[in-house]
Amino acid sequence: MNLVVCLQNAKDSLNVEETTLWGYNEMTQSKEYQINMASGVFSGVEPAPPIEVFQNTAAFNKDDYPYKVNLSVGVYRTEENKPWVLPVVRKVEMGMANDMSLNKEYLPMAGLNSFTESANRLLLGDDSTAIREERVFGMQCVGGTGAVRMGAELLYRYANRKIVYITDPSWPNHVGVFGDTGYEVRTYSYWDSRTSGMDWDSVKFSLKNAPEGSVFVLQAVAHNPTGVDPSKEQWMEIATIMKERKLFPFFDLAYQGFSSGDLESDAWSVRYFASLGFDMFCAQSFSKNFGLYNDRVGLLAIIVSDQSHIAIAKSHVELIGRRVHASSPHHGARIVSTILNNQALREEWKGCVTKMATRIKLMRQKLYQKLVVLGTPGSWEHVVQQNGMFFYSGLNVRQVEFLTKEYHIYLLKSGRINMCGLTLENMDYVANAIHEAVTNIHDEPEV
Repeated sequence: MNLVVCLQNAKDSLNVEETTLWGYNEMTQSKEYQINMASGVFSGVEPAPPIEVFQNTAAFNKDDYPYKVNLSVGVYRTEENKPWVLPVVRKVEMGMANDMSLNKEYLPMAGLNSFTESANRLLLGDDSTAIREERVFGMQCVGGTGAVRMGAELLYRYANRKIVYITDPSWPNHVGVFGDTGYEVRTYSYWDSRTSGMDWDSVKFSLKNAPEGSVFVLQAVAHNPTGVDPSKEQWMEIATIMKERKLFPFFDLAYQGFSSGDLESDAWSVRYFASLGFDMFCAQSFSKNFGLYNDRVGLLAIIVSDQSHIAIAKSHVELIGRRVHASSPHHGARIVSTILNNQALREEWKGCVTKMATRIKLMRQKLYQKLVVLGTPGSWEHVVQQNGMFFYSGLNVRQVEFLTKEYHIYLLKSGRINMCGLTLENMDYVANAIHEAVTNIHDEPEV
């Protein structure tokens, strides 16, 4: 029964003489109105474009080819090409399951206190001046994405920051999150295809010419998708320019430990900026280094130069959190805090992180060696020069399509390869496929 009939029946049953009842009037009897009601609220709305990384995984899962390889999604895989729940995580989860003191009550607005405090120390170090002077506040968020969104909202609404600079290329969600928040998003060249490295001149030019107060999203380590990070000297120069230009650093740290294998080294850029007294944010994700992808464990670290501003920032970011997610999830945060606050568990976890980073480096070395032996056209040193989970291959769209169609190898159209999808078993297959693609498929179709 449609809305018009329902209202007419109600009118008749109540003996109402007038033509208005709960907004009902003669307009509702018109043919045009009834057609509009029947067509649906989303009629005329075009579908959103698919999310490439998940579209690839869905296609991979449907593919019954025995030698298929998924190099798309950003998750760690074992040498057996299986998801890995860290043994220390399983151990803690078993303990939690048998801990009758735990419950399912809502967490405080800022999240689990033992988690936020330990996450701040992991980020800034136990000897952090900012922590000692209470100039740091950690807000638990729903994953790293939630932390980026919360920080973007806080700056846009209450700090009058309206312009953000993001590297091109970058993690696609950076542009999406800041754009949806209302920012004017400006991108700048980060990748130099001629050198397969960072476009340092472009980075400096953008910093020197950005309007005062602009936000710069800085990936702290293991840049996604390029795997190219500034050197310490370059980070120092970036910091100097940002100080002079009064720019706001917004770090994104999604891969602590995945670049060097050392948690302290991978946080160097953030700690250096904090030591200079910047007002700054850092979005932390624990999806990769704890393997807690679907537990959505994230933190927004708010670091200020004036300790009195912490209470102000805290009040506003908690209000944003109340409106966005109401209360943060407990399970993953409890796992992280338990591990970080127990010396034995922490050492076991650090060993897991080192193991993951070591396997990624081994896959880089093996792929590089295979391509060199095959005589694959071009220079491939960037395979081993890049850092972290991703290899920005330089493969073009047609070469990527060739790999998927002919070899059932799934990767992003940008040419980004998740090194964790490679194993000693599939290495020859993938290297040979890349060799064929580069040798036979070029930038433009032959006429």
